[in-house]
Amino acid sequence: METAFMNSTYDPLVGHVLDERYEILAKLARGGMATVYRARDLRLMRTIAVKIMRRDLGEDDDFAAKFDHEARAAATLNHPAVVGVFDQGTAQGQPYIVMEFVEGETLRRRISREAPLRPEKALELIEPVVAALACAHESGLVHRDIKPENVLISTRGQVKVADFGLARLMTSPQMTATGVLVGTASYLPPELVTHSRPDSRSDVYSAGVVLFEMLTGKKPHTGENNYQIAYAHVNVDIEKPSATLAEVGHSGWRIPDYVDALVEACTARDPDSRLFDGRVMLERVRQVRKELLATGGRDNPVLAAQLRPHPSVPGDLTQPIQPRPDARPRPLADGELQAAAGGGNGPVEARAWHPLSPGSPASPALTRNARQPIAPNPEDSGRQPRMHRTPVFPNLHISQNPVHRRRRGVLLLLLVLLVTAGAGVGSWWFTAGRFTTVPSVTQVSEAAARKAADVNNVGVDTVTAYSEDVAAGLVISTDPGGGTRILRGDTMTLVISLGPERFGMPKVVGSSLDEARAALESTNLAVGTVTETFSDDVAAGVVMSASQEPGTALKRDTPIDLTVSKGPEPIAIEAFVYRPATTAKTQLEKAGFTVKVTPENSDTVTKGLVISQTPASGTGRRGDTITLVESLGPVMVEIPDVKYKSTEEATRILESAGLVVEVENVTGFPLPSQLAVGTRPPPGTSVPDGSTVVLLVA
Repeated sequence: METAFMNSTYDPLVGHVLDERYEILAKLARGGMATVYRARDLRLMRTIAVKIMRRDLGEDDDFAAKFDHEARAAATLNHPAVVGVFDQGTAQGQPYIVMEFVEGETLRRRISREAPLRPEKALELIEPVVAALACAHESGLVHRDIKPENVLISTRGQVKVADFGLARLMTSPQMTATGVLVGTASYLPPELVTHSRPDSRSDVYSAGVVLFEMLTGKKPHTGENNYQIAYAHVNVDIEKPSATLAEVGHSGWRIPDYVDALVEACTARDPDSRLFDGRVMLERVRQVRKELLATGGRDNPVLAAQLRPHPSVPGDLTQPIQPRPDARPRPLADGELQAAAGGGNGPVEARAWHPLSPGSPASPALTRNARQPIAPNPEDSGRQPRMHRTPVFPNLHISQNPVHRRRRGVLLLLLVLLVTAGAGVGSWWFTAGRFTTVPSVTQVSEAAARKAADVNNVGVDTVTAYSEDVAAGLVISTDPGGGTRILRGDTMTLVISLGPERFGMPKVVGSSLDEARAALESTNLAVGTVTETFSDDVAAGVVMSASQEPGTALKRDTPIDLTVSKGPEPIAIEAFVYRPATTAKTQLEKAGFTVKVTPENSDTVTKGLVISQTPASGTGRRGDTITLVESLGPVMVEIPDVKYKSTEEATRILESAGLVVEVENVTGFPLPSQLAVGTRPPPGTSVPDGSTVVLLVA
């Protein structure tokens, strides 16, 4: 069976296990006779479909017996275009069938979405349906309910016919559901309405109607109720699909005459003029498909003439209404009879009653006097009755006068007719009259849907839902679905479209990633791809940009891509210790750092070189400050002039200048004068602080 969308109303069977084997998982669809569920076979661990009959039908022993017999017969079918019947049983008094589960959609949904279909596509879809019917007919089975809802199209494009569990043997009597013909009025063949005897030609008719609907997008007959539709099937020919397309102004493609003829041959009201069975129809469908492929859709009058139905000898199914016969002559009353006999007590004459010819005078001699007397039966004279009974009503006299007897007969006939009519009306009311059909109101306004529901005597509840496909204010779906048979006055639920569901994009730029995520999820949007990038201007962890602008209307769960800052990009710090300070400053500034240079004397580092760097390694951010200490070289001291100073005083002066003094006697006199005569290096020379100076003494 098909996986279908349904209103998620509670179903008490969901979660139950039938016969300790079939676990009911979800409700798929509901029809006039049964509900279909998706289920799991706990023994074979596979997904299956279970159709459970209505409880009132299950309580009908005759129906249950026929249902069991016919389901067994349908299970014998083995064809790739037939939904297989695996098992059948009864649970809690309700018969059920276990069938193959087909993941996909029904032909009804395909028609609603794409019809009218091109002839090539319509024939491609109908061919496996007809092949399945040919298999059934060869096995002696009639489907009886061919309609788009019972044709499934799998996700792989395979076409299968469902509901063969309701098929019947051609040799068995017609099965009814509480007196109502099994089948759908829009696809009901005329003979099921007139004498309820389906055969293979009945399925051919229904398949022809399905082909008509695929070609035109419309059903051939419509009406306010099933009885009007059934009446049209009996009395009105289905028109050519090409004519229906022309009426609606369709100009995309044309339907060849032999395709029209195929539909006519399948939908002839007289079964004797119709294609005989599924095998014959399959041959005709393949013949037409071959002609379409060969000619590209051009007319072929010869083929069309071969395909068109030929009326049978008895004529049309529609019989003319015969004119009302002339009024029967009224018999004479008692007084008239006596007057005709001369007013005496003699025997009454017998009379043969004949209607008068139109215009002939009513001659008294002819009507009253021209009679032969009837002699009384001598055997009856003085004869006693055969039995003597005490009368129940001794004072009741029942006249045996012919006029009175005729009147009693008429009254009795009227009474019988009234009782029969009352019984018929009562039977109709309890089997059909108290039911109505849920109208198909999808894709129409709520007001139009309510009007259609009022016409069909159905109450209305409404719920709303968003839809990407149905405009706001129109009906998305109904529960129960259109065409379902329910009690008059019951309520259907309309799902009214609110249009596409949209949510405004919030402002997330400048927020942290967590704040942005919370804002998106609160508006039913999703976080998409998060990209992190360095930024000198945006702090780490802050959203820099989003894939949608604030205020944009978006679908639920639309992914929003975010770009989040990782902060400034780290820059490797190069060490410049003992390297020229000017070079260090240039390179560091080029890398993006701010460089601060501090001069400092150094006895060990050459002037102009970097004594130290802070920081000297690792990474930093653009604009970070790096401090360089540039060497000014050692502290220089100028050698003072100590000439003619005493050795002691000269030494004190030099040492106070930060120099180390070595005394050297430069005279040859045995008694030195102890006076300084100079220094080496000479006075005025700049030397590093702590340098050694030789003091020359004479």
